[in-house]
Amino acid sequence: MLDAAAGEATPARLLDSGLFDPQSKTADVRRWLAVEAYAQAEAHGHDHSHDVSRHDEHIRAFALVSEAAIPAAAFELFLELVRAMHGPNLLRFKGIVKLAETPGEPLVVHGVQHVLHPPARLAAWPDGDHRTRMVFITRDIEERQIRELFAAFLNQAAPGRPDRTALADNPLIPFGGIDR
Repeated sequence: MLDAAAGEATPARLLDSGLFDPQSKTADVRRWLAVEAYAQAEAHGHDHSHDVSRHDEHIRAFALVSEAAIPAAAFELFLELVRAMHGPNLLRFKGIVKLAETPGEPLVVHGVQHVLHPPARLAAWPDGDHRTRMVFITRDIEERQIRELFAAFLNQAAPGRPDRTALADNPLIPFGGIDR
């Protein structure tokens, strides 16, 4: 938050908000994503779904990491469902994604609430880690909701949960929609 009356809302501070821009930023994806912070917490037995710098018990931060490439259309639908279902409570997300169609050219994504910024495609992976890595900061959203939705779009079996086909055929049914 910037105080316009105090002169804090300058164009530079409004427009240069730390979002990943491959034209002007270095490809330091590891620092930008900070996925390792979540992995370290998990490895040490800490609850990685709660960021130590959270404001209260409603704020959660977690990372999704996957070796599997995801089809571009499935990833687009995943993001659209997350935005539609959780937009006001999706405080921020950012990530680098391995798409099935172009696994050597990762997609950099980020957004805040309902606003999904235009993705940037990189010509190559910025480092040796070619996994999809996404960080979510949320309010009143259980990590498993987003994690299970992403797994469904990767066609990872989960007993009693919908798979990608079920979600694509009627994406509202698993989330309380009406099948007509």
